[in-house]
Parts: sequence; C-alpha cells; structure tokens
Amino acid sequence: MNKNEIQNLIKELVEKTTVSVKEISILDDGPKTTCFAVEVSEPHFFLGRDGEALYALNHLARKMVEAKRGIENQEELNIMVDINGFQKKKIDNLRAVAHMMAERARYFKSSIEIDPMSAFERRIIHEFLSEENDLKTESTGEGLSRRVVIKYIGAI
Repeated sequence: MNKNEIQNLIKELVEKTTVSVKEISILDDGPKTTCFAVEVSEPHFFLGRDGEALYALNHLARKMVEAKRGIENQEELNIMVDINGFQKKKIDNLRAVAHMMAERARYFKSSIEIDPMSAFERRIIHEFLSEENDLKTESTGEGLSRRVVIKYIGAI
C-alpha cells in the first residue's frame, strides 16, 4: 500500500465521521514514521478529551493499513494522523520536556524521572534522546504509572 492510497483511506475514515476534510497532505516526519496532516472544519470532534478520538483514529488507520498490506509485506511502516496540527504541537512539547530533563540529568549527573505518560509519548522521548551518548532512557513502572527515566551515564 503506497502513501497516496493510505492518504485516501485516512480521508475516507475522517469523512465517515461526518467531518469534512479541507486538505490532507503527506509529511515525512522521520525515518520511521510518515505523518499525514489533515485539516478539518470541525477539529473539536477529534481533539476533545485531550485527543482521545484522534488516538482512536490513528489506531484504526494503522490496523486498516496492516490488514490491506497483508502478512507477506510486514516491513515496518509507522503512520500518524495529525488533525489541525494537534499531534505536532504535542510532539514539540514532549521534545522540549525531554531536552529540559536531559539537561537536568547532565547538570546533576543523576537519573531524572519524567511524569507518567502514554506509550506513544514515551516513544517520542526515547527516540528524541536516542542519539545522546551520555544519556540512556528506559521506561519503568506499570500501567498508568509507567514513566521514562533519563539516566546520566557520562561521556563515552
């Protein structure tokens, strides 16, 4: 399934909720994830309750793409649907928090725990700090109290 087919699938999914799509574009956000930016006329349907419906839309889109691609073609294709820039703002805020906490870990030369967050949010933190040589990240805790710990390991 190519990116244009996925784009059409996302447009159909959104329009089945009776929300009209103004524009949809493909953004290559990273090497692992393709982001589909969707502009809609009534974003509050997806963004209310801290984006719960948007997360559900993302889950549905991923499952539908997996089903259409079939078992024989299971190379990793991570997609993300963003409604009116909501996800981008959230990711930018998470990266800012990760940067700030990483600097704190370096300054104090110790481990810093970040508040509990979802698996998606933790993945953003892990990916953002993955290139740092003097820091290591890991998730600890269980369930709703699972969090990222940024550990200072010194220069290698």
